[in-house]
Amino acid sequence: MSLRATFEHDLGFPLDPYQREALDALDAGQSVLVAAPTGSGKTIVGEYAIARALANGAKAFYTTPLKALSNQKYADLVRLHGRDNVGLLTGDRSVNGDAPVVVMTTEVLRNMIYASSSALDGLESVVLDEVHYLQDRYRGAVWEEVIVHLAPETDLVCLSATVSNAEEFAAWIETVRGATTAVIEERRPIELRHRYLVGERGVDALHLLPTFVGTADDLQPNPEAERLDRRSDRGPRGTARPVRRLRAPDRVEVVELLDAEDLLPAIVFVFSRKGCAQAVEQSVAARLRLTTAEERTAISAIVDRHLASVAADDLAVLGYEQWLAGLLAGVAAHHAGMVPPMKEAVEEAFAAGLVKVVFATETLALGINMPARSVVIEKLTKFTGEGHEFLTPGEYTQLTGRAGRRGIDSVGYAVVMWSPWVTFDQVAGLASRRTDALRSSFRPTYNMAVNLVRRYSSEMAHHLLNLSFAQFHVDRDVVTIERQMDRTRGQLGEQRRLAHSDFGDATEYRKLLDALGAERRGAGSGRRISRALANLRPGDIVHAGARGGGKVVVLTQEHRRGSTRLLVLSPSRRLLRLGPDDFAHPPGVLGHIDLPQPHAPKSRPFQREALERLRKAKVRRPDRAESGARGAETDAANDLDALERAVSDHPVDADPNKDDIMRAVAIVTRLEREQARLAAQVAQRTESLGRQLDVVRELLEHWGYLDGWSLTPAGEILARLYTETDLLLAETIRQGLLDGLSAPETVALVSCFSYETRGGDGAPPMPPAHWPTSRLADRSRKVEKMWRKLGIDEQRSGLPSTRQPDPGFMPYAYEWASGNDLASVLDDDELTGGDFVRHVKQCIDLLRQVGDVALDPATRASARAAADACSRGVVALTGVLTG
Repeated sequence: MSLRATFEHDLGFPLDPYQREALDALDAGQSVLVAAPTGSGKTIVGEYAIARALANGAKAFYTTPLKALSNQKYADLVRLHGRDNVGLLTGDRSVNGDAPVVVMTTEVLRNMIYASSSALDGLESVVLDEVHYLQDRYRGAVWEEVIVHLAPETDLVCLSATVSNAEEFAAWIETVRGATTAVIEERRPIELRHRYLVGERGVDALHLLPTFVGTADDLQPNPEAERLDRRSDRGPRGTARPVRRLRAPDRVEVVELLDAEDLLPAIVFVFSRKGCAQAVEQSVAARLRLTTAEERTAISAIVDRHLASVAADDLAVLGYEQWLAGLLAGVAAHHAGMVPPMKEAVEEAFAAGLVKVVFATETLALGINMPARSVVIEKLTKFTGEGHEFLTPGEYTQLTGRAGRRGIDSVGYAVVMWSPWVTFDQVAGLASRRTDALRSSFRPTYNMAVNLVRRYSSEMAHHLLNLSFAQFHVDRDVVTIERQMDRTRGQLGEQRRLAHSDFGDATEYRKLLDALGAERRGAGSGRRISRALANLRPGDIVHAGARGGGKVVVLTQEHRRGSTRLLVLSPSRRLLRLGPDDFAHPPGVLGHIDLPQPHAPKSRPFQREALERLRKAKVRRPDRAESGARGAETDAANDLDALERAVSDHPVDADPNKDDIMRAVAIVTRLEREQARLAAQVAQRTESLGRQLDVVRELLEHWGYLDGWSLTPAGEILARLYTETDLLLAETIRQGLLDGLSAPETVALVSCFSYETRGGDGAPPMPPAHWPTSRLADRSRKVEKMWRKLGIDEQRSGLPSTRQPDPGFMPYAYEWASGNDLASVLDDDELTGGDFVRHVKQCIDLLRQVGDVALDPATRASARAAADACSRGVVALTGVLTG
């Protein structure tokens, strides 16, 4: 029996036509791009390429964008080919790396290519799973680097979600690598039915309506849903007036309805980790029970298998009891804030049909094998860290792709819940649109530049950049953008006419209104209290009211997610965390003491000495200390009065049409920003990537990493550092700022280059609540000084700015590497267990890179020791491999 016949026989089910077409292309010696819906079985094509390579005595690599996906695929392939034939490489984990089949993250393969690794010898096929990830703004360039630089004799199997320009993408791969077949499957293996879920005030039952009506060839938005939606009494564009008749169903109602309608198991997408956790708490509090006694026994066995090695103290810190209560009831959360053993237990229990509802963030949609009968999307908008954005058609398709279990369900359901901010027309429009076009995020980085110089001539390096997908579709992009600019110019002209006032300068009046609004928003007592807390320093004595027992001394100041909190010591020797809500008025400074050294707030001797100094301190009466704060309030009130007078005195304030004019001014401002953005896009696209490489190379030469078209010793370091802050880390190593540090100090300083405060508002990273050591404070300031110098040169060269190093994780990293237990490290509950584990593993990855390239042997040894010190406890237990 032939390999092909054996492979199809072992599957146990017939191949779909598109799968047969893809296998035919591989048998003909071609690369292949498979673009198909989630859950349609496109990974079978990758598995066939691996089987062919093994039959030919050759190697095959399977790459994924995420370590969790690599772990899952490793387990799958071990079951197919045996543990001896399969390896795993994910940066922080290496298992049987010399095996003929190796699963890895795409970055690992890129690093192999740049290092000319001998592991590439005999490589017949590479599977690039989730290849549409190349449009990711931070990591997408890695996929293009692999496709361009991989040896031409290696076949590619590119697996992608459905995208509207798959043919263009395949044409690019053919241009770069030779014969390539595009296999496009838009038909889902299981029919997807769209539903609209609405609650109505005063009515117990929810409305679950079809989103579309009509025949399969002529689906139209449901007029009944449109009529119901109009009852919401929305203002313009669905955002102005509050809802009177309709409401969003609560989560317990949703689960009960899905259960009653036989639509379980279900994944409910909630674009907030906190929202996912709250949904489980609400379900447990409502005494929902979706499991039988036998199912609860099976769930307990899964939990024991995944968490048996986690220490009891660690389980308590991770909220194990609450998590288990939800799981046994058949409901669970799934998000990046959970530690991997808990996520893996949820995944296994859900895949086995034991857990019936998972409340998840969108990360679950990225390839994890968790199909459901139904998918519920709570909102069609999500917070990106910079603002709320509407889901794209591609994101909607990715999320709803989980609906329908192949071999179990004949139909899957995609349910969108009613929201006061989104109209039914928008819901129907999103559900009916084709997917997004795949767009490149490729640009020359510092690490890419030195590796191009290291491996190629100048002529060949520029040629390779011109082979990128980014350059491939530049010309057609520019035409599209120019058309958009023409439309925007026409709209601008009309809105500028509407924005004119015969009474005066309408733009100037708009700025006054904006300033007045900002001043009013900042005039609240909460904002004044926050400002007062931010001005306090360790050692300051303040009055904390009843909760603090009177006067307290400030030990540290903590800045988290735009808010300031104080760690204080009360006269009763209690450590308290106080925020703006704990003060009725802005606190004034009653006095100040010098805190004991070394600074160790949790140390009993430190606390005793601090209290003794507090008792002896001379302090002012609270009413006098707070008079200065009241003076600041008076100044703020005066500013507010002045702005109100300026607005009422402005001539445009008398224009009877001022409301319409102000709306037009706002539209003009938005259109002008859009026009500037489009113009910048044209300029960026028409500037060749080769020229961008030259600019990067010039900066690297100025900083001493290149000498003409050759690497300096510093350049050799940079070539082996793979991180978003590559040049800054290389310069830190080069300047000796990692030299002479202990292992915990090394972890702490290295964390600045991998950690990024989650959910930031664009503000600069805040310093940690306390520096673990004075030496770390000094080194961190020097790193930041280097970053500012680099930023000046990047701005002068027109290059994207390197992300600012973030010292916020330093105390956590230092304490963990020092051997402290999880409970003491996470005692402020600001960081979840999953986030902590992920950040530590990112540190370990960077530490191992530093251990390979640092100039000082002692620093290399310290980095390796630091990585080993971090690989313990719940960190070492993550990513348990099965199969």
